[in-house]
Amino acid sequence: MTGDYAPYSYLTPTNEIIGADVKMAEDLAAYLGVDLVIIRTEWRKLSRDLLARKFDIAMGGISITPYRERIGLFTEKLIEDGKRPIVRCEDRYKYTTIESINKPEVRVIVNPGGTNNEFTQENFCNASVRVFPDNRLIFREIAEKRADVMVTDGVEVELQARQNEELCAAQVKQPFNCFIKAYWMRKDEEWRDIVNDWLKIAKVYVWPSALNTSLSFNYLY
Repeated sequence: MTGDYAPYSYLTPTNEIIGADVKMAEDLAAYLGVDLVIIRTEWRKLSRDLLARKFDIAMGGISITPYRERIGLFTEKLIEDGKRPIVRCEDRYKYTTIESINKPEVRVIVNPGGTNNEFTQENFCNASVRVFPDNRLIFREIAEKRADVMVTDGVEVELQARQNEELCAAQVKQPFNCFIKAYWMRKDEEWRDIVNDWLKIAKVYVWPSALNTSLSFNYLY
């Protein structure tokens, strides 16, 4: 887990990782009868760490991408989502399309690595883009007017808008794209099938309450 992507996984100032996928990981460990060990990684190192076998399964808001499918295996679908802009509330009707964001005067901020960075590179070549290293603090840059917009996953947009009164979800007609989140692992079909057997149950009995509880956490430390 990266520990920087609420509500899935988030590293607190006391070095505790909390979030919906932490609860799911705890349930998976109990299902397997093993102890849970959480390995911290980073989005830009995630693929490298998978190939180096630094962890058994990647959890914490992992989107399915063609490259990730080539080098590993995904479980069945956990959740669907899409990229949306988060902005200061006075700009919620201003940055509602890719075209309105992709302008030299618009300051786009993005975290390094992962699908946010890929989407930004592909769609905002004319905007003023700044890569910000800490995804836990990145939304302050918008609230404090050092950036104008970030395009990220819808769940994260809704969470941050709920927790920071200065931030709002831009009023887009629909998300800019659509993708699936699942759990990711090395190419081991037997291991994937074991996790899928657990996930069929956990998606019904664990995931809904884990996500709802994590959406209510206060991540503004």
